[in-house]
Amino acid sequence: MIAYILATCIPGREKEVITRIKVLPEVVEVNGVMGKYDVFVKISADNALKVDSAISQVRNVSHITSTFTMPAIYGQGGTIDEEK
Repeated sequence: MIAYILATCIPGREKEVITRIKVLPEVVEVNGVMGKYDVFVKISADNALKVDSAISQVRNVSHITSTFTMPAIYGQGGTIDEEK
């Protein structure tokens, strides 16, 4: 299972937030982005409980003020279908 998170954080704390997120075990990608959100996170795990736990861990990182979570949907012909 894959989920994507877009996070907003306190201005000037982006590097600290990214450093804290990238060590979480289910995080496979984390980058700073420009625009409405500050940080992009990709989570991958073998079951929904692990994905859910990782999402909670990201949301609880200090200096994150809001998140937008997008779980990926299998079976629509995207690249996640090709990973199987």
